[in-house]
Amino acid sequence: MDAAWLEERGIASNLRAYYVKAGWLEQPVRSVYKRPRGRLSWQQVVISLQTLLLRTPFYVGGRTALELQGFAHYLSHETKTVHLYGPGKPPAWLNKLNLPQRFVYHNSATLFRNDPVTKELGSLAWDIADGTGRDLTRFQGSSLTSFAWGQWDWPLTLSQPERAYLEMLDELPRHESFHQADMIMQSAANFSPRRLQKLLVDCGSVKVKRLFFYFADRHGHAWLKRLDKTAIDLGKGKRMLVPGGKLDPAYLITVPEDLNAVS
Repeated sequence: MDAAWLEERGIASNLRAYYVKAGWLEQPVRSVYKRPRGRLSWQQVVISLQTLLLRTPFYVGGRTALELQGFAHYLSHETKTVHLYGPGKPPAWLNKLNLPQRFVYHNSATLFRNDPVTKELGSLAWDIADGTGRDLTRFQGSSLTSFAWGQWDWPLTLSQPERAYLEMLDELPRHESFHQADMIMQSAANFSPRRLQKLLVDCGSVKVKRLFFYFADRHGHAWLKRLDKTAIDLGKGKRMLVPGGKLDPAYLITVPEDLNAVS
């Protein structure tokens, strides 16, 4: 937690200094405090943002959410970047914690314009008095889910795989690779068509939607037939995503030649 959180609960600076001196609190960086319970992890930091601080809701998305839900075989086995999504920026001290991971913030409103995160995260709370949290089944049917982490099963909120995949596609081609996106789609046989339909209708990025259907067509999972493409705005005109790449005639996007696009 940060100094502002403690101030709101009547723990002034002199008392915080005493707690640190007595060893009851540790101060990883200026104005940030933690319980002296071993090495700090990125999961603890995010869970604290989600369940204690609560000034702005955040969830873990994109590549990081896919790694946590079993897609690490196609991605890095070690989390180096934590992708955080929310309607407002996280606190400035987040990337000063000297963790091996780097936090990258994304504005959730730019990708899913009709799907405000605040509606889905409204129940985020942890009762510090009795050590209980919200019902982990609350997110059923949502594009967000809750992941039990650590010895005490603390709730870490993250994107469902369908949402996380679209968030990852938004990072193409600058920060993610076509090959990894293709490999993840290959293993996406269990994606929910109902969740995908809602997300694709809500998605405001023509690039992401065209890339999604490009990769989906390549692998032809059963759920693809249950999507209503006519309800999804794929925009007009060509999109050059890869300079010198080949043009896919179905979705009018340029993709790398080694993905067998038809020119």
